[in-house]
Amino acid sequence: MRIGVTAVMLSDQTAFLTRWAAYLSDRTQTSVSFVVRDQYRAVMELMSAGQVESAWICGYPFVRYQSSLRLLAVPLYRGMPQYQAYLIRPRGTTTPQSWSDLRGKVLAYSDPLSNSGWLVAQAQMAAAGVASTDLRGQFFAYGHRNVADAVAARLADAGAIDGYIWDTMLKLGMQGALQTEVVWRSTPCGFPPFVTPSLVSPASVEPLRNALIEMSKDPTGQGLLDSLNLSGFVDGSPALYDSIRQMASQTPNSGVPS
Repeated sequence: MRIGVTAVMLSDQTAFLTRWAAYLSDRTQTSVSFVVRDQYRAVMELMSAGQVESAWICGYPFVRYQSSLRLLAVPLYRGMPQYQAYLIRPRGTTTPQSWSDLRGKVLAYSDPLSNSGWLVAQAQMAAAGVASTDLRGQFFAYGHRNVADAVAARLADAGAIDGYIWDTMLKLGMQGALQTEVVWRSTPCGFPPFVTPSLVSPASVEPLRNALIEMSKDPTGQGLLDSLNLSGFVDGSPALYDSIRQMASQTPNSGVPS
């Protein structure tokens, strides 16, 4: 069984995914492997081509392509299936203090299909009356960890980032978080889910769903969750992503109908 993922924030990503794949292989009694890509679009293409049976994606591509997807499991962060998007700036600076302060600034994004790394920024800038043309520039860092690093290095004046990833980087003592600070937090959004293409038989991925949901019940699984800074997994519901769906429907060129 193949699982598509984008790069995680861990410094030992390859070693961690190898351990996680071995754990899931043991629990599902089938061979499990992770297929890593830099962007959500590439992961979505893997699913469309039938090259993966599941994927860990973001809430925005889930609502955009929901007609061809099915929820498999939703991670719990701090005990909840939700997270927040952040706007960050270099630590020790005084601006920006809000989205309206981005005029003439460089804003770092992570992925054009990311909720926290693109969609939220588009919606908040529109609400603040800031157009993309008002920015001095855009820095596409591809990956939330790279957004934090770009802002820390002052390649960008601010960054739109996944709050769970920034919090985890801070917990791990990573410089991208230590040298940046949060100036704005969104309301809670549905956490990036594990999904499966709707054409894949539910029975064929049921062992994977069960293995994810059972991870918090044994020491090895809990250790893997601790490495991800997650509490566990639950079934979840499409309703978790209603706020993202509504925001996308009101954002031009989001691909989600109004």
